[in-house]
Amino acid sequence: MSFLAKRLSLIKPSPTIAVTQKAAELKAQGRDVIGLGAGEPDFDTPDNIKAAAKAAIDRGETKYTAVAGTEALRKAISAKFKRENGLDYPPAQITVGCGGKQVIYNALLATIDPGDEVIIPAPYWVSYPDITLLAEGKPVAVPCPEENGFKLRPADLEAAITPKTKWVILNSPSNPTGAAYSFDELKAITDVLLRHPHVWVMSDDIYEHLTYDGFKFFTPAQVEPKLMDRTLTINGLAKAYAMTGWRVGYAGGPKEIINAINKIQSQSTTHTSSVSQAAGVEALNGSQDFIPKNAEVFKARRDLVVKMLNAAKGITCKVPEGAFYVYPSCAGTIGKKTPDGKIIGSDSDFVTCLLESEGVAVVQGEAFGLSPYFRISYATSTENLTKACERIQRFCASLV
Repeated sequence: MSFLAKRLSLIKPSPTIAVTQKAAELKAQGRDVIGLGAGEPDFDTPDNIKAAAKAAIDRGETKYTAVAGTEALRKAISAKFKRENGLDYPPAQITVGCGGKQVIYNALLATIDPGDEVIIPAPYWVSYPDITLLAEGKPVAVPCPEENGFKLRPADLEAAITPKTKWVILNSPSNPTGAAYSFDELKAITDVLLRHPHVWVMSDDIYEHLTYDGFKFFTPAQVEPKLMDRTLTINGLAKAYAMTGWRVGYAGGPKEIINAINKIQSQSTTHTSSVSQAAGVEALNGSQDFIPKNAEVFKARRDLVVKMLNAAKGITCKVPEGAFYVYPSCAGTIGKKTPDGKIIGSDSDFVTCLLESEGVAVVQGEAFGLSPYFRISYATSTENLTKACERIQRFCASLV
């Protein structure tokens, strides 16, 4: 008899973290490896944000805070929602967690009963289904193929809704594809949701500030205010503010669900770091000038990677609207052999052989619910991206 809980058999370790760890292990062994698995900006946290954290330490702000977050941070988040999204979430309707992932975990754990269904457009961020399973819910993946721009169609959403549907999770711009929903595309989805008042909306907006080519970001409660009373709008400081390690995520929503999230958090982490929260106040209230500058760098990297991948034999790559990922198809390599005789039978085989042969670590599309693709994070240096894409081109050219 196993000592471990049965629920552990329902999930697997995060594939994206596993790829990053594997790349680190190979580097430690002396291998020349370029890791493109981590969704982490290579920019440093801005100096004004770091200074705010240091000042908080000097002021002695190193004690427990309220479970939902400090009043100062929740006020800053409230102002951000109003300023950037036109949403009125007073501080009492805001909660702060140890990253956006904890907020999502808390929300699903607080609301899902056994058998409740969560609609998750695929490709999806790897944690959505597993968190749903941990909460004893049923993830319902809705395929969003490339010909649909990797986006959920209203008709497909309508078909997936049942009396057991509790949530639909929307992530725009998306991890892993970078696909982003326009106002009209979101409106078509919210129109469906208006017809199903038992379905709640979880909007993961973590890549909000990373859009390109003039794309304008919108969030569901902004597009359809009638959904405000059953929408949880989630965001955080990790991506746009280069604060992944600070672990500051947040959400605005109806007071009932915010209180439920806080109840769960009170029995787990209690709150995120007091010092990180002080840094978060400065991040949201301070200068935002660096964000569009960083986005321009990401755009240039995106364009480089897309061009070089489309020049690789058997690879095609769509231009994404946002985030810092591309999700190229490796369909043209399926069935081919490597020089040492290994057959590429799936995207998992492709990424394994690519790592073994060329030392490039990417994540298989299977992990995100749509094959045969793989995900590349271009949140690293142009030099690394150029080298990695040259290696991918060489690997693809070697297949017969």
